[in-house]
Amino acid sequence: MRISIFILAAAALAATAETPQAGKKGHKRSMQQEATGSFEVKMLPPAAGGVPTDGFARLSLDKTFQGGLDGTSRVEMMASGDGSSPSGGYVALERFTGKLMGRAGGFVMQHSGTMSPGAMEINVVVTPGSGTGELAGISGSLIIRKEGKQHFYTLRFALPKE
Repeated sequence: MRISIFILAAAALAATAETPQAGKKGHKRSMQQEATGSFEVKMLPPAAGGVPTDGFARLSLDKTFQGGLDGTSRVEMMASGDGSSPSGGYVALERFTGKLMGRAGGFVMQHSGTMSPGAMEINVVVTPGSGTGELAGISGSLIIRKEGKQHFYTLRFALPKE
């Protein structure tokens, strides 16, 4: 499926985003920290109907993280086009569950990306208010890079001071 190649290529390249540092009134933010490691991606079979008829491809992915992030995530993605063009865009929501630097919990990340023949931009940010367990109050951004077939990440994050 050509759209899967488009999406995986887009998700594998570097992304940057600003990390919000301001917390809620009364909550102090700790200093920004950084977690690094690798992840594996598994594309799930397409939902019934498979081929987009409305111009949007829908994909589900499972990820397994190692390193500072240790756990799994589920990604629900929507992409423009059918993958036959080198240009397009995608949006996705990803729910991570596991541990971040030894702290148990989870959070949601929002992806937004565009690509054209010579340019690509991908932003992945932690969704405000999505942190659970010991990750409640997390803010940050994720950078993804690919070397060969291996995917790597850098998560820049802040948590409220205890």
